[in-house]
Amino acid sequence: MTQIKALSISDFQQAIHQKNTVVLDVRHQTEFVKSHIPKSIFIGLDGLFEPWVQLFIDNNNSQIALITPVGRELETIEKLANINYTNIIGYLQGGYNMWELAQLQTDSIHSIPADALETLLKKDPITVFDVRKINEYNDGHIKNANFAPLSDLKSTINTFDLKDQTTYIHCGGGYRSVIAASILKRNGIYNIIDIAGGMAAIRKTNIEIHK
Repeated sequence: MTQIKALSISDFQQAIHQKNTVVLDVRHQTEFVKSHIPKSIFIGLDGLFEPWVQLFIDNNNSQIALITPVGRELETIEKLANINYTNIIGYLQGGYNMWELAQLQTDSIHSIPADALETLLKKDPITVFDVRKINEYNDGHIKNANFAPLSDLKSTINTFDLKDQTTYIHCGGGYRSVIAASILKRNGIYNIIDIAGGMAAIRKTNIEIHK
């Protein structure tokens, strides 16, 4: 059985300040959006977990500190071990709730519903990034949306850095755009607003969809 390393708040704080430590938060995206540890990376356990971990976390030069749903610590560690990610410092005992109870610094992602995006699109031009795959984009996208698939984010990240201009990002259902937002914020790009529910929610509005 994979060893589980439970860390107290003080031990977790000490661990995440070590060089090359990545805080990996595997909770649901809606929880991460509301509150998370600054500079942590979101890759939700219930999505396409393993491929995104392999893409965004350097297995050779990083060590991982985990935020998991309570009761899913071993599952998370074993999923990581299955893709040879064994450089795990441990997980926060008691889950993210312990971090909040300790009143430590938190961050959040600015997220708006699709109907708010509809209102914005009727006013001044805005910049929208679509981080889905090419076949999804070709099946229908917001007019003038920038195609920027999540899989290419490491090479295209600077295109999101538009200084004082706010940019809006979405994916298919809200999972991938939150991964993107967490990576962008970790790299100092804060001008991002997530569209909750992604294209699935956008299609329920009157926003014009182009092919």
